[in-house]
Amino acid sequence: MPIDQEPLVSVDKLRVEFRGEDGPIVGVENISFSIAPGETVCVVGESGSGKSVTSLSLMRLVEFGGGRITSGRLGFSLNGEQIDLAQTDSETMQAIRGDEIGMIFQEPMTSLNPVFTIERQMTDGLRVHRGLSRTKARARALELLQQVRIPEPERRLTQYPHELSGGMRQRVMIAMAMACEPRLLIADEPTTALDVTIQAEILALIDRLKRETGMAVLFITHDMAVVAQMADRVVVMYRGKLVEEGPVERIFAAPQEEYTRKLLAAVPRLGEMRGKPAPEPMRLVGEETAQASPTPIDAAPEPLLKVSNLTTRYPVKGGLFRRTIANVHAVEDVSFDIGRGQTLALVGESGCGKSSCGRSILRLSEPTSGQVLLDRTDILALNNRDLRRRAWRDMQMVFQDPFASLNPYMRLRDQVAEPIRNFAIKTAGTVEDRVAELFDRVDLPRSFMSRFPHELSGGQRQRVAIARALAVNPKLIIADEAVSALDVSVQAQVLNLMMELQAELGVSYLFISHDMAVVERVAHRVGVMYLGRLVEIGSRQQVFENPQHSYTKSLLSAVPVADPTQRNIRDDLNFRPIPSPVFPLGHIPAPSIYDEVAPGHQVLRAQMGLGLD
Repeated sequence: MPIDQEPLVSVDKLRVEFRGEDGPIVGVENISFSIAPGETVCVVGESGSGKSVTSLSLMRLVEFGGGRITSGRLGFSLNGEQIDLAQTDSETMQAIRGDEIGMIFQEPMTSLNPVFTIERQMTDGLRVHRGLSRTKARARALELLQQVRIPEPERRLTQYPHELSGGMRQRVMIAMAMACEPRLLIADEPTTALDVTIQAEILALIDRLKRETGMAVLFITHDMAVVAQMADRVVVMYRGKLVEEGPVERIFAAPQEEYTRKLLAAVPRLGEMRGKPAPEPMRLVGEETAQASPTPIDAAPEPLLKVSNLTTRYPVKGGLFRRTIANVHAVEDVSFDIGRGQTLALVGESGCGKSSCGRSILRLSEPTSGQVLLDRTDILALNNRDLRRRAWRDMQMVFQDPFASLNPYMRLRDQVAEPIRNFAIKTAGTVEDRVAELFDRVDLPRSFMSRFPHELSGGQRQRVAIARALAVNPKLIIADEAVSALDVSVQAQVLNLMMELQAELGVSYLFISHDMAVVERVAHRVGVMYLGRLVEIGSRQQVFENPQHSYTKSLLSAVPVADPTQRNIRDDLNFRPIPSPVFPLGHIPAPSIYDEVAPGHQVLRAQMGLGLD
């Protein structure tokens, strides 16, 4: 920040406390930093370090989550004078939120109202803060959805949040936050749910708005590659305290604090696994080298899961009587196997059908056609009773949004114990002992067992969800972006735990992710999805070291590099349009035909309508 430039935001000795059963819990303590107009400050640190608490304090939303600003000053430049947001009345804060300060929240499903359409939620702020008519507000909302690359924006405006994928919900949140062109944009893990291609475009959009309007950005993330691409300055937090602050180039090239050095050393980098035949443990914060690799498994182990020609379509309702007028082809003619003790990773753009594929295997979404065999049991032929009592004990799912998948009214011990009791699983000790052991395995303090979900950070909640999935010792775990909300240190711990369980118990994983560096580290095989179809599938080495499909190549080229001297944010936003997955009734798509370029390495032939020819 230039010396003669007045800061837009100045946080001075901020302290926030939360009410706890055993007394106050300090969320952040003695935090001080500033943000100038047109500057991007990235706040990084482990899950629970106080990053989100700091951002919520600036919006004065921390008070609605049981927090209280006990001391410190939150300076903000408003109409030429500095005001203290910590002392501002609620009416002024209501006018500032969404207009002067916009915020992209970490969990889009819980921050979007489930009973209002996307149009209603996007236009409310425009009408209140900008005084636009309903027609003009709708036109602006449509323009914003196009900017964040949501396909079929006209139809999305009429939909509700639950009808959109996690990545699409996140893009709606980004569009809402930028609607009034705020002077400060607080982005709390804004690209967590987005694949690398959409992430690159969103980062380019935020960067362009920053340069054109002078908007300041407070960017909270655990992705050090995004930090390298976006930040002007970096604030490193640990256990509620600021441990280091400085220009991004210095933080990456010559970090002063030991914790910062450990954090940077633990970042997974694309290409580290080149030439290595088996998955390898992630490096933990503080480790100089990775642990020894597990023994490579058989190239063709006996399949635990066999998916054949899986197709899932969702009806599109319309008209006066809400009749089905079209179908969303979410999963189209997908086939793959997962061997015992193997990990198959599915990667691709948000809305490409990855999560729908996982949900269809579990029959949380009923497939239209195809076959799913788990340990030679036909899952699609089971009645509801057998599905619940037999199949779901062998198959568990870790969902993308941990807050939405945990019951806000139940203590965490009861939520992790619930599947043990439901399936009447015998344990060596009491159920309480088993739950405590699971908390140990996912590196959560046993004292957290008596807490509720809202008392944990996003990363901590995800570890509870993983503990609950492990409770019944399943044969297959479908991990839907299970580590996307975790910082690098906790992510490494959780992934290493999953790989240890795989080695010990032979559990298999369908690993749905957009983080290509993580996928390269943990997967035996990789499938790339686009518009409901598998466009390429093969071993990790085949897909990452010899990609054949044009879409796979574009995915790998869009991965951000954790080096601020190699910024690759593009200025042009003329990106490839995404074709619609909605087709009229009676539409018969072409079958998926693959060319085998090497044993086990298959590539989809050019298909009409995929937009990749």
